[in-house]
Amino acid sequence: MSHKRVAILISGGGSNMVSLVDSMTGDHPARACLVLSNDPNAGGLKKAAERGIPTAAVDHRPFKGDRAAFEAELLKPLEAAQPDIVCLAGFMRVLTGDFVSRFQGRMLNIHPSLLPKYRGLNTHARAIDAGDAEHGCSVHEVTAALDDGPILGQARANIEPGDTSEALAARVLVWEHRLYPAVLRRYASGDRTPVLLP
Repeated sequence: MSHKRVAILISGGGSNMVSLVDSMTGDHPARACLVLSNDPNAGGLKKAAERGIPTAAVDHRPFKGDRAAFEAELLKPLEAAQPDIVCLAGFMRVLTGDFVSRFQGRMLNIHPSLLPKYRGLNTHARAIDAGDAEHGCSVHEVTAALDDGPILGQARANIEPGDTSEALAARVLVWEHRLYPAVLRRYASGDRTPVLLP
C-alpha cells in the first residue's frame, strides 16, 4: 500500500503536529513527509527531527510583510516534498489565496473554536466573554477565506464556571490532539464525513 504523503506546517512547539505524526503508524493510510515552519527556532522542528521526519524552515521576518515573496520561498521545500495532504497545525501566518489554491481540497487546518463561531484569534476568551456553555475545536478544509471551508470534524468541551481562557485552552487542546488525528486518518482514506467528538 502506498501511503499518502503529509506535510505539516507549524509555528511553535508543534503539539498538534506531534499528535498527528505519532498517529501515522501501522495501518494508517498516511505518513509525514515534511514538517515546515516559519520560525527556524520553533520547538516543533526538533520534535519532528527526533521522530525522523524531514524538516525545513523559512523565516518570515526578512520578508517584511511581502507575503508573496515569503510564500514563494515556503513553496520550495513544500513542493519538493510532494505532499498529497498539507496540515496546518498552529501555523500562525495567514496564507494568500494564491498559495491556498495550489493545495485546494487537500489542505486542512485545526482551529480552536466551534466554527463558524470565533474565526481568528483569542477564541477562548471570546467564548467565555460571550457566556457560551460550550466551546471546542474544529478541523476544516482550508479555503482563501480565514477559518472557513468545509468542516471535517469538531470536538466539544464544556465551559466551566470560573474558567479562565488558559484553563479552557488547555481543556480544548486535549480534544485537538484527539480530533486532528481522527480527521486526518479518515480524510487520508478518502472519507470526508465529519468526525464528531465526544
